[in-house]
Amino acid sequence: MRLAHFDLYRYSLPFFCPLTLGGITLRHREGLLLRLLGDDGSEGWGETAPLSGFSGESLDQAVEQLRRFTGTMIGSEVTDDWVDPYGEFARELEGTAPSVRFGFELAAWNLYGALSGKTMPELVKSSPRAVVPVNGLLSGPSVEVLEEARRMREAGYLSVKLKVGTRTVAEDAALVRALDEELGDGISLRLDANRAWDYEEAAEFLRNVARFEYVEEPLADPARLPGLVREFGVPVALDESLVEMESEELEPFAVALVLKPTLLGGISRTLRVAERALRLGITPVVSSAYESGVGTAALVTLAAGIGDRPVATGLDTYRMMAEDVLEAPLNLPAPSVDVRETVDASRTVDVRKLESL
Repeated sequence: MRLAHFDLYRYSLPFFCPLTLGGITLRHREGLLLRLLGDDGSEGWGETAPLSGFSGESLDQAVEQLRRFTGTMIGSEVTDDWVDPYGEFARELEGTAPSVRFGFELAAWNLYGALSGKTMPELVKSSPRAVVPVNGLLSGPSVEVLEEARRMREAGYLSVKLKVGTRTVAEDAALVRALDEELGDGISLRLDANRAWDYEEAAEFLRNVARFEYVEEPLADPARLPGLVREFGVPVALDESLVEMESEELEPFAVALVLKPTLLGGISRTLRVAERALRLGITPVVSSAYESGVGTAALVTLAAGIGDRPVATGLDTYRMMAEDVLEAPLNLPAPSVDVRETVDASRTVDVRKLESL
């Protein structure tokens, strides 16, 4: 099979309520869907959705890059190399923006899956997990956080993540202690500071908190993270820092890596970073950057195949979407998702909700 044609679409999906990210308030999630068509009629969908405040590329730049790169691939034979994280095809994509690499690779992997008769989870791993656990996401005023945590506990979540750094350090520490008591021993608590603290603030927080699984990016100056780990023995996860480094530069001071393919640079790079992390004894945690159902389903696919044990995945941002591009929206929010059901739903793209470009 050869790549015969492509279609490019734009979407704009409302959030249930305004969302502030990186100092920017968003009321809609905007992005692109790419459909690759083989000369045998097979198709594969991918999503490119730069995230305002986090992605270096704009949506218009992503459109231009997708058009240009996809155009050069028309007539190419779809081969095993298309789904090799270390292959020539992956290297050819290295010059494009991260969200563009994710969108094109996702469409290419799905197209190859149609040719090979394999689902995308089976392309990532020969025997993928059937179910992927999800960590609930907590943010907002403390009273609302504790109420939502109670609902998540009753719903069966085994992992939740709290956004910290927007309150005072004392308020954050008190809330973490209250959450620890509310959740009990059976539910892990992850924290995400988004580089909110200087070293002294982080130190104050750590002196006053109960247990937690890890804290993501606690320091405004990430170069001081190793020192924080040495001084306090704090379990740290990397997120934003991953965009700034190659997998070979990873050091084992972190206990987890939060992998967001839209920001990290596609499926191949995500799989390479995850493999390197596992060799170092670091846990890869696949996570969303507010993608639609097409991109979110790909994250489920990756989570189903990475590592030898299930790890709670950061998919709870999907609850913010008031609409989706799919005819059959994903079964989220939920404490876990069925992988095959999610993959099947991701194929039901409703082009009536899209603007053709």
